[in-house]
Amino acid sequence: MRVDTLRDERIAAAGVTVLLVRDDLVDPELPGNKWRKLKYNLVAAREQGFGTLLTFGGAYSNHLRAVAAAGRRCGLRTIGVVRGEEHLPLNPSLAYAAAQGMALTYLDRETYRRKHTPEVLARLERDWGACYVIPEGGSNALAVKGCAELPGEIGTHFDVICCPVGTGGTLAGLAAGLSSGQRALGIAVLKGAGFLADEVRELLRQALGAPTDNWAVDLDHHYGGYAKRTPGLDAFVADFKLRHGLALDPIYTGKLLAGLYDLIAQDAFPPGTRLAVVVTGTAPLDAPHGGA
Repeated sequence: MRVDTLRDERIAAAGVTVLLVRDDLVDPELPGNKWRKLKYNLVAAREQGFGTLLTFGGAYSNHLRAVAAAGRRCGLRTIGVVRGEEHLPLNPSLAYAAAQGMALTYLDRETYRRKHTPEVLARLERDWGACYVIPEGGSNALAVKGCAELPGEIGTHFDVICCPVGTGGTLAGLAAGLSSGQRALGIAVLKGAGFLADEVRELLRQALGAPTDNWAVDLDHHYGGYAKRTPGLDAFVADFKLRHGLALDPIYTGKLLAGLYDLIAQDAFPPGTRLAVVVTGTAPLDAPHGGA
């Protein structure tokens, strides 16, 4: 696992060390947490005799892309259930998924909100046959198991491990994999994401039998909401690339690091704290500025 120490006078002035954990370099098609979330789900699908994966996502979902690529590699048929109406030509994200062999189907937004109800799942099974269902974002107990392996791969001491949070699976997994005295901090990339704490607790309960208390979710650095940006966020991402040569995606890792820099400036971390910041992966190919 590649781990880079971030050299920045603003961090040094606070007496904090930031370690960039380059989980995004694991695989170009299945970067970081996408592979970790899918790893044991793919094993389970095979063990349970399924030949088809079915999952959910928005029109710019990198999760749909990852499932499509994983299915192609593993010889599994893939179905992507997309939120909203079909628009042709397909945007590059959905076109990539389709090129990997994923069949795309669409649910109106009201039905999509009920996507995991027995009624909607039965309808999808009638349409597509028996499928191994992976939830939106890939977050379930098996995803937690896969993400829990990451802290042990870092290879150097840290006090707090940090990640962006969309559905809660990565944060739950990181918390599950920590040693005593370590903590996990997630920066929510969604607006109005107070529900995420309950999601993380439930994922930990499913994976471990009971939730842990070694994690927290920050709700104050979403910069307008999912796939939305502000001039301040754009300026931070541009400055970070100039200073450190790393292009952050503004949807996940950009918000994570911008939020952490703000927290560091607020003295949220005692001097001497070592933060392991997980670069989880890439942005959707073409997420619109200000889009959802």
